[in-house]
Parts: sequence; structure tokens; C-alpha cells
Amino acid sequence: MSVTGAPSATPPEQRGATRPLPPSDVDAVPADAATRPDAARRRWTALGVLAAIAALATVVRAWQLDALGFNSDEAVYAGQAASLAGNPRYAELFPVFRAHPMLFQALLSPFFRTGEVDLAGRVVVVAFGVATVLAVYPLGARLYDRRVGLVAALLLAVMPYHVLVTRQVLLDGPMVFFATLTLYCLARFVQGQRLGWYLATGGMLGLTMLTKETSVVLAGSVYAFLALTPMVRRPVRLTLATLPVVVAVFAVHPVSQALAGRSSTGRNYLVWQLFRRPNHPMGFYLENVPTAAGLLVVAVALGGLWWAHRRRSWRETLLLSWIAVPVVFFQLWPVKGFQYLLPVAVPLVVLAARGLVTLPAPGRLPALARRASALRLALVAVVAVSLLVPAWNAVNHAGRTTFLAGSGGVPGGREAGRWLAAHTPEGSVVLTVGPSMANIVRYYGSRQSYGLSVSPNPLHRNPSYTPLVNPDASLRANDVHYVVWDSFSAGRSEYFSERLLTLVRRYHGRVVHTEYVDGSDGAAPVPVIIIYEVRP
Repeated sequence: MSVTGAPSATPPEQRGATRPLPPSDVDAVPADAATRPDAARRRWTALGVLAAIAALATVVRAWQLDALGFNSDEAVYAGQAASLAGNPRYAELFPVFRAHPMLFQALLSPFFRTGEVDLAGRVVVVAFGVATVLAVYPLGARLYDRRVGLVAALLLAVMPYHVLVTRQVLLDGPMVFFATLTLYCLARFVQGQRLGWYLATGGMLGLTMLTKETSVVLAGSVYAFLALTPMVRRPVRLTLATLPVVVAVFAVHPVSQALAGRSSTGRNYLVWQLFRRPNHPMGFYLENVPTAAGLLVVAVALGGLWWAHRRRSWRETLLLSWIAVPVVFFQLWPVKGFQYLLPVAVPLVVLAARGLVTLPAPGRLPALARRASALRLALVAVVAVSLLVPAWNAVNHAGRTTFLAGSGGVPGGREAGRWLAAHTPEGSVVLTVGPSMANIVRYYGSRQSYGLSVSPNPLHRNPSYTPLVNPDASLRANDVHYVVWDSFSAGRSEYFSERLLTLVRRYHGRVVHTEYVDGSDGAAPVPVIIIYEVRP
């Protein structure tokens, strides 16, 4: 958040106050608005609408929340939380310190003290998701007015992108909550230029980074905003006072690793991230994120920037900076993930809400002009429904044969893991196509498992994964007892899928369990996970 600039020439008696900023026409209200008799009624009405939006957000996120078991990332974070809580079921399978900071896992750990837990972890994430929806309202109201805040909260409540991610035990949902609070604190600082809000911005940014370290890119958003907004005074001294707050909060992660003797874990992970190969093509985000965020939302946000361009102020620069920096960074970064751009969802819905509220009425049609509010409300409903329908379909679509990491649970994974726990001897070792299914087997099956695709070369694998250096020799020595093939990993790597099936045939593999999903259009069930027993 460091920003350089010349010292302010503001007189001493005005120092600490921002220069006069051009007010937005959206939030221009009469000076005596607060004294009107209906002011309290309007506030209570807004709170009632917000409560209804929060209820809708809760229903969409909690509906059939337990229909599918964990995906790979969920299994890892939940396993870390369980190990942190001392759960003996997972202590030997999931090390506490892996790649990411531990704030979210620490918050989850009280729910993972004993036994197998998955639903409670997802409920915590749903709470973070709904809290983010609620936090969007004061952000939109602070930047513009209550109408923008309510519309933005509604759009985020039903946005498929945010709904899908905040139904999973992933770091991104809680991270976006803290990022939203960071954005709110920064807006309060710009409006009032008070040290307390700037320190709060630094503290919230530190918590955001402590939830997921990749959110450090939002510090670039803060810098870009202050650098691109000449009417906002560059607070050099305040920045120097705030930087220690950010560092002190985030330092919890490396200090805790050092005290636990696991500093090398973070260094190894950093090296791997810097040199790992791309996992998706360059067009990945363009193909997946706009449709998940809502094409109408994107269109209205861009349209609002156009038809309200004369009202443009520092507010739009702030929101666009919050979008542009993460988009550019993750687009250039070779490693891509469906949920990585989730921080842009909040500024996107605020811009879209602004566009809907400021939509110009056709001046040459008096009848329509008089009904401008009704037209805007109808358009809000259309955009919200365009989000709600795909979101509802996504949370109800439990069976599928393909899987995009970060988009939901894995069909059949929980059931296959539980079958292994119930029908195989303790100490059995499992070989899977890749580390994703291996993590699921560890979590639900409590069996040591290895991914065939994990490279023996340390530069080409996640430091958290242990490779099986010679799978053929391990099978020949009867050190591996079961092989698990899954269609999701096979779809990503046909080579390792075929190699795994070759080992199955070579070592007399016998199918002992199969998980199916329903075929499309009434077709026959499709096998998605097959467990083989192998012997030398």
C-alpha cells in the first residue's frame, strides 16, 4: 500500500481533510433529508429489504449443501483444520502447514475435533458468503446511496460465481469477505481522511492476505487507485504508519511456520509456484468467469460507465482498480483457477447496481419518463433472475461426469472414500490417477494414497505431495493394494489414466466397487469412480 507523492500544501488547519471531491449525482440528497419524518421509515424499509436479500442468499447457498462430498481443495483445507484441532483421524494424513496461511483453517478447527466432518465446514463458508452480501450494502450505500447498496447486495446474493464458491470449504469466500471490508474502509478513508480508517484498511488487507496470500495483489489495487486519483491526497505519512499494521497482521503466517520448524514449506511452495507449468490456456477466464458472474451484470456495469460518464468520480476509479489489477495479474500468471478472480465480484456488482440506478429514461416519451423508477426496478428484476436461474440449476445439478476445479464437489468421491474405509484393512495403500482424488481418498477413506501423476522432480510437483517414485516396483512388492480410477482426473490427463489402467491389467486388477452418476437424458448410469484390488 506504499504510495509516494509530494507533501500536501494544505494549510495546517485543514490538514487531514481531503480536497473537495465532486459529489455523485447518484447520492445527492437534500441537506435536510435526515430530518424528514419518513427518514426512519426508509431506513427500516431498507433494512427489511436487506434482510430478505440475506435470506435469499442463505437459501441459495445452503440448498442441498451436503449433496456432494468434498473436492480435492476442500479435503485439504478441512484436513488441515482437523489436524490443527488434534483430530486423530487426520493427523497422520494432513500436515498442519502446507501452502497457504492458516487463518481460515484456524476458524474451522473447533468444528473438526473428532470424526469425519464436512457439512459444518461448508456452513461456516456459507456464513462468510452471506456476510459478504450484507457487507456490500454499506459499501454501495457509502459510495452512492441505499438503492445502489441494496441492488448490489441482491446481485451478489444470486450471482452463480459467488454462490458456487461460497458453498465450498475454500479460502476464496472468506478472503473476499475481508477484501470487501478492506474496500469499505478505504472508501471511508477517502471521504474523511482519518487515520483510523486508513489503519483499518491496512488491518483488513492484512487479514485478507492472511486468509489467502494471493490477495496481496489487492495492495496493487490500492496503489493504482491512489496513483490514478489526483483529487485524493497521497497520504505518505499515513502509509508509513499503516504498512506496519499490514506486515504485523500477515507476519503471523511466516512466524508460526518458523516456530513450528516448517519455514522450508513456504519457501518450497513459492519456488514451485514460480516455475510450475500452466494448467489452463490463456482464454480460461474469458471462457468461464463472465458467464459465471452474469453476462447481463457485466453489460450493465459497462453500460453504466458509459451512460453516466459525466458523473464519473473517484468512486469508479476505486472500483475499476479493484477489478483491473487482479484480472491483469491472474491473466498473466500461468496458474489459473476458477475461483481466483472472485474478488472482482464485489466491485462488479456495485458498478452494475450503479448502472441500473442511473439508467436514463427516454426523455421524449413522457409516459415512460414518469415511470422511470418502475422501468429500472423491472430491469433489476430481469438481471437478478438471469443470475438466479443458473445459480439454482448449479446447486441442484449434483451428478455430472466432468469437473472444473473450484466449481463444486466431486460426485461419488465421498462414497468411494467411505467404501474404502469400511471394506479395506487399515494400513491399505491406494494409488490414484492424480493427487486430487488422492486427497479425497485420504479425507473420507483414511487411507494413505498417492497420485500417479505426481512428478518425482521437486520442481514439477506441489511440495505438499509425496511421489510414488516407482509405482511398478511398489505394486510388485505388494506395497500398494488398491487402485482408484476416476473420470474427472482421466479427463484432465489421458496419459496417466491409461498408464494407471495398464498397471491395473498388469497386476491382475479386480473391480471391487464402482460409483455411478445418472446419464444425460435418461441414458444408462455412467461410472465415474472405479476401485480395483490389485496383487502381484
